[in-house]
Amino acid sequence: MELAAEKELDLVEISPNATPPVCKIIDYKKFLYDQKKKQKEIKAKAQKITIKEIRFGPNTDEHDFEFKTKHARKFLEEGSKVKAFVFFKGRTIIFKERGQILLLKLAQELEDIAVVEALPKMDGKRMFMYLNPKKKK
Repeated sequence: MELAAEKELDLVEISPNATPPVCKIIDYKKFLYDQKKKQKEIKAKAQKITIKEIRFGPNTDEHDFEFKTKHARKFLEEGSKVKAFVFFKGRTIIFKERGQILLLKLAQELEDIAVVEALPKMDGKRMFMYLNPKKKK
């Protein structure tokens, strides 16, 4: 403690359970600053998950379906999650089966690069499904 006081630094206990306890004479403010910096660096390197949405109608035509499937494929190859949903307007709510078939068809088209997180579910006027990109080896 006297050495730390002489050098105008802090005495920090590194390992209290060791015998004898391990202490270090350091500038504690600088130590905290370095720790914060390391945490920030780790956070910056962490992969951020983005969710892209693709919207269908229950009466989506074949060409439109292929066009949107191509976009979904591109999003999945970039590493993003895809939320595909069918939006039912007005009386189209009676075509729930069509919406489910459309989403399952999308999952089948993208099965080579995507994994279905959950089967299609209804939520109000929307039926949605999440697709995750497959892990690369």
